[in-house]
Parts: sequence; C-alpha cells; structure tokens
Amino acid sequence: MRDVQGLPPRDLVLVLEPMVQPGAEDGPPVLRVRVSANPDAPRVHLQQARVHRHEGPVGPFFRRLAEELGGATLGSIERVRGDRIVLFEFRDTPGAGRRALLAELTGRHANIVLLGRDDVVLDVMVPPPAKRNPPRLVVGSPWTPPGGRAAPPDTESEGIGATFPAPDSAPPGPVSDRAPLSWRVEVALGGLAVESHQAAFRKKLRARVDRKLRRARSLVKGLERRLTAARDAERVRMDGELLKSHLHAVTRGMTSIEVQDYFTEGAPPRVIALDAKRSPRENLERIFDRYRKLGRGRDTVAAELELARTRLARLRELAAEALVEAADPFALDDAAVADGLLDKRQEADPRKQKAPTPRLPYRVFRGSKGSEIRVGRTARDNDVLTKLHARGNDLWLHTADCPGSHVVVRLERGREPDEEEVLDAAHLAIHFSPARGTDRAPVHVARKKHVSKPRGAKPGLVTLSGGRILDVRVQPGRIEGLLRGARDRGGA
Repeated sequence: MRDVQGLPPRDLVLVLEPMVQPGAEDGPPVLRVRVSANPDAPRVHLQQARVHRHEGPVGPFFRRLAEELGGATLGSIERVRGDRIVLFEFRDTPGAGRRALLAELTGRHANIVLLGRDDVVLDVMVPPPAKRNPPRLVVGSPWTPPGGRAAPPDTESEGIGATFPAPDSAPPGPVSDRAPLSWRVEVALGGLAVESHQAAFRKKLRARVDRKLRRARSLVKGLERRLTAARDAERVRMDGELLKSHLHAVTRGMTSIEVQDYFTEGAPPRVIALDAKRSPRENLERIFDRYRKLGRGRDTVAAELELARTRLARLRELAAEALVEAADPFALDDAAVADGLLDKRQEADPRKQKAPTPRLPYRVFRGSKGSEIRVGRTARDNDVLTKLHARGNDLWLHTADCPGSHVVVRLERGREPDEEEVLDAAHLAIHFSPARGTDRAPVHVARKKHVSKPRGAKPGLVTLSGGRILDVRVQPGRIEGLLRGARDRGGA
C-alpha cells in the first residue's frame, strides 16, 4: 500500500499500488479505495473522482493509520457475514504484527476501527460516547460487533461492488467499466455525502451570519444613542454653567436643584439632577466631564454610525444569499471572510486531540503487602484479563459455587504469594460475585497456567487443571479496607 490519505472528519482513502506481473512493461494502475464513516452516507468503494488532499493536520487516528499501514500489503477485503461491516486484512506491516481495518457502515453510528492481534481494538475513528457505560469499542479490549451479538460473526470474501478487482490483478480501463457498482456508489452516495456536508455547512454559516447580524444591530442602536447624546452636549454645558452660578445653594445630600434657565427664552425653571453622595464641587466637575466626553465623541460617532449601517446592510444581503439553496455556502463563506464580514472559521486543531485512553478490562486493588490485585469487570473482561493480562505464575482466584469476577494476584518472578494477600484476593472474589454478603464462601485458588478456556465456551467460563479450594470466612473490615484504598487512589 502506497499511502493512507486522511480526509477528516470521517473519510480516508487507501492508495493501493498493485503488484507488477513478471514480464509486464507497465504495471496496473494505482487503485484508490474510499472508506467513509460519514453518518449520512457510510460506504466503501473504488474512488475514481479526483480527491484533494486535506490541508493542515489530520489528527491522531489518521496519523496512526499512516504509521501502522504505510507500506503494508493488503491481503484481503472481506465482508463480515450478516452485517454492513467490511474487514481489510493487512500483512507485512511496519510493526510486523497483525493489523486490520474494520469499516462499520451502520448508518448514523458508522465507524472505522484499527484492530491488532486477537481482534483487540488499537484505535477508533469516532470514540464512544462518554455516557455509554460500558462502551462497545474500547481501546485495549477485543472488538465486539454492533447490535449486542454475543460473538463476532464469520466473514466471507466478497468484492466491493459487483466486480471489485484484486489489488494484484487490476485490469485496465476506467473504474466505471471494471467496477460499475463502485462507480454507482461513488456517484450516488458520494454526491449525497457532499450535499449533506454542504447542508450542514450552510446551517452553520447561517448561524454565524445571524450572530453577526445581532451584534451589528446592537452596535447601530448603541451608536444612534451616542449620537443623540452627543447632540445634547451643548445643553449639558449650559446645565454646568447654571449649576456653577448657583453652587452656593448646593449642599451634600441634595438629589436635585431647581434654577432659572437663562439660556432659554423666558428663563423657565429647570431641574438639574445631582448625586447625593458627591460634594457641590464634585457634582459640578461631573457635569463638565460629561460635556467634554460628549464633545470628543461628537466628531467620530457619526462616521462610526455610517460604517456600522453599511456593515449591517451587507450582512443582511449575506443572510439572504445564505438562504438560497443553490448557492455554494463555501464560496459565500470565503467571500464574507475576505470582505471582513465574518471571522475565519475556528476549527479544532487535531494535533491537540487526546488519543483515546485504553480501557482496562479489570479494576485494580492493592494487597496488604503491596501486590497488585486485578478484578475482572464483566464476563468478557474476565476472559481478557485471564488470557492477556496475567502471567503463568500469577495467582488466579474465583468463587467455587457461583459465577463472579476472575481475580489475579500479580507476582514477581520467583516470588511466592503471601497468605494475607491470598485472603485479600479471595475477599475481592467473593465481593464481586453473587456471594457478596454471605459469612463464608469457597474460593478456587490456582496458578494462571493451570487455567484454560474450552473451545466455544461462553464468556468467563474456564476449566482448572490444578489448584485448591480455600474456605473463606468473610471479614467485612478487610473488604472495606481494600475498597477504601482503591477509592483513595482514584481507582475502583
């Protein structure tokens, strides 16, 4: 594979370079496979139309795909039987490990997943919702199919489209001839995805224009009020002169004073408002300060108001253009940004996105001597804990007479388990089982190497080839201490 082109937020293109046949002068053409988790048009097809590279950073998921799959060989493309899921198997990967790309084309919940050995999820394009507990797609845990199936379905080899060519034997000719179904998918769903993208962008554009319109109207109203006030600056000066001539009659605590208005014909009475907390001199200075402020703004407010009214009119025109469905919202946005009507779109920097934190299939506790004790969360997590997160000489425990969590005590090489920590682990096995609350319960204790899982057994079911049964008298204080210690560390 030559390259993995990320097309954020939910598309990518696998650029495949078919193998050159011996004796052939010219190799077959490069193939581009479009894999899209677009919620409105999820799809996989051969890409014929030109694809423009994404400008700027693409984010951690796409970067990891390029690192993990760049230069690898696409071994097969399979459709997972019974669902809209496509599996891309790769070999000769840079890390020399098993890598597969899984495209879940399941409508609004479409996703793309990078898988490793034993179908363990290495990365996810769209992280699971934080509110979903437990999430289905968890980094570090085996992949489970959507829809709540108990086990992944079988796969069947099936070309993408009616005549999808193998990567090493692509015939000449346009994609529309050698893969007509892919061409139809590209035209139909690709066009639908573009329309959906445009509709979503147009909606955001209208919202941005509406926000600017509200601010522009508010600015115009504020400037109109300031202009009206500036025109009254001379009246404010007159009030200051009147107060100055009657300052001897003003005392602190007065809220107003009535004087004869000698600036008006007939010298009618005029009431001048005062601040009761200020002295007579401070009230006089306040009036003249206001006069000077209004005088300074009088020369600029009119020009500012004219510019604000012009901007408001242009925004109204832009809002009307954004309502036209046939108009290109991207071109409108670019023009508005260039004219200064809109700010440049703020897009999150994918480089700052945090990679999904792997979910551990177990809770962590500390034994009385400091050993780490791992307790499986669910039946499926029990299998993962025992198979992938425990060493052969680690101690393994489980309630003998009822289902429950697998419990593993991690032991350093050559170290024997401490009996107090064995009791700690046994108490946790009882606590995380239906036997919780009983006074006594039997617990299986064995080395992990003596634990095996029968083929086809349901999740969590194992068989033992050694070990012993420990009859445990429950000590509530011991359990509370283990739980409290985990809470203090911010864990279980």
